[in-house]
Amino acid sequence: MPYILSHPVLDDVLQKRGIKPNDLAGIDKLFGGVDGYYWYHTMRHLCPRGETITWASEEEMRAAIQGHEDETAAEDEVKPQALKPEHLAAIAALLQAS
Repeated sequence: MPYILSHPVLDDVLQKRGIKPNDLAGIDKLFGGVDGYYWYHTMRHLCPRGETITWASEEEMRAAIQGHEDETAAEDEVKPQALKPEHLAAIAALLQAS
């Protein structure tokens, strides 16, 4: 099952659930709990505005998101966060193409 990431997709995910973009607690909960907002924000940075990223599998998606996190952490000279299973499960459910 393909997974699709774009700014409109992320905006739609929030809008369909009545969550405002500045509702950090709501976004945390939606994207897998504590640090959910962090991963939501990471995905917004991963996909440039106006573009769409499609992954064929959950593993491809996980590798791309974690790879982006690793790369930006290295640029900032900080330890990268690890994408936890609960975040990946929530992200996969929300970005799965229907």
